[in-house]
Amino acid sequence: MSYFKPKFRHPRLPVNALGYTVADYDGAISTLCAGCGHDSISTAIRNACFLSSIQPHRIAKLSGIGCSSKTPTYFLGRSHGFNSVHGRMPSVATGASVANRDLIYIGVSGDGDTASIGMGQFIHLIRRNVNMTYIVANNGCYGLTKGQDSATADLGSISKYGSPTPFEGIDLASLALLQGASFVARSFSGDKEQLEPLIRAAMAHQGFAFIDIVSPCVTFANHVGSTKSYAATRAHLEAMPIDFVPMREEIRTQYDPGTTQAITLHDGSVIHLHKASDSHQTDDRNKALMTMQAAREENKILTGLLYLDPNTQDLNHTIELATRPLNSLGKDELCPGSRVLNSINEGLR
Repeated sequence: MSYFKPKFRHPRLPVNALGYTVADYDGAISTLCAGCGHDSISTAIRNACFLSSIQPHRIAKLSGIGCSSKTPTYFLGRSHGFNSVHGRMPSVATGASVANRDLIYIGVSGDGDTASIGMGQFIHLIRRNVNMTYIVANNGCYGLTKGQDSATADLGSISKYGSPTPFEGIDLASLALLQGASFVARSFSGDKEQLEPLIRAAMAHQGFAFIDIVSPCVTFANHVGSTKSYAATRAHLEAMPIDFVPMREEIRTQYDPGTTQAITLHDGSVIHLHKASDSHQTDDRNKALMTMQAAREENKILTGLLYLDPNTQDLNHTIELATRPLNSLGKDELCPGSRVLNSINEGLR
C-alpha cells in the first residue's frame, strides 16, 4: 500500500506574512508508530516556522541517527537537510553554520544520539555557542533498536526486557545549563500551547538554543520519569510478531503556569510535569539550576523557558567570521595578497 499527501489546498487556507500556508511547511508522511510523541514535535516545528513567517529555503534541518533523527523528513520538505551519522550532527551543524550564517539551523536529535554516543560533540556545541536550535526528542530508550535503555532513563525504570535501570539518568537540560548554554527550555510533546512558542523563541535566539522535549514512546514505553515497563500490553505482544505496534492515541495535555499535571503514559505509569510559573527568573543561571534540582527531588519534570541570556555572542562573532556566506566571497576577498601571506609565513618561522 502506498501513501501520499493530496496536492489540493483549500483556497481559503490562512496565510502568514509571506503568503505561505501551513501546508507549505509540510514534509513527507510519517512512518513512525501511530501516536508517537515525535510527530507532535514535527508538527510544532512546522507550525512555529509558519507562525514566524520564515521562508522554508532559509532553514537547514540537521539530524543524527534514531527515531527522532528521522523526523526532519516529516516537516519542511522545501528546506535544506542533512542526516548525519550517529552522534555526529553537532560537527555538521558547526561547519554549516560558520560557512553560511544566513540560514536558520534546526538540529533534531534523540536521548541516545545526544546523551550517549554524541555527548562529547554536544558539549562542544554548547561551549562554542553555535547559532542553532537543538531539539532532543527524549523518550529514555533506543526505539529504533527495540527499546534498550538510553542514558536518560531514570534509575529503577523497567525496560521492555524486565530489568530495572541501575544508573541515574542524565538530565540534559541541567547539563546544558551547567555547561553555559545561553537558551535552555524543556517541554512535553503533547503540550502544543507551550511547545510552539518555545521553538519560535529558540529560532529567534542569537546563539545556541536547547530544548529538551519529553516524548513518550508508544511501543516500548521507556521514558523520562517512568518506573514501569510496557506491562499493560506486554502479555498480548508476546504472542504476536516482534514488530507489531498497537495503534494508540497520542498523549496531549494543557495546564497553567505554576501548576503540576500528572500524565498517565501508555504503560499505565505516571509522570508529573510542573510548568514554571510566570515569576520564574529566566536570566539567573544559578537560580534556574536550583529550581530544576528542587523539582527533580520532588519527582517532577520542570517545563518551560528555564534560562535565557539575551546578551550572548555566538560562534560567528566570537571568531570574527565573514558576515556573508563563504561561497559568495570572491578571490580578492579570500586571498589577501602575496605581501600579507609572506608576512604571515615570516611570523611562523
